[in-house]
Amino acid sequence: MNNYFRITGYYPAKDVCFIADSNGLYKEIWEFSAALISKGVKVLEVGNDQKFKYGNIEPAEADTENIILRACAKGQPKYINGDVNINGKCYTPKA
Repeated sequence: MNNYFRITGYYPAKDVCFIADSNGLYKEIWEFSAALISKGVKVLEVGNDQKFKYGNIEPAEADTENIILRACAKGQPKYINGDVNINGKCYTPKA
């Protein structure tokens, strides 16, 4: 997959965390990160599909117009045995 990126973020203003994917919207990972940071998000994990394991979150279809929200929850994400876990959705940020 080309330009498939995944970010785990935390939005302190609302005390929520999330896993979001981009599949074709951004050319470079830094563009995806910068877009979220500009909205007040703290980027906790970032990677492309060569650097993370999908876990129980299947790859998203290509979408050149939207960021794809994969999971969200109140508070900070949980880390269990090196995996990010948000509301039962999990993946390994570093393969």
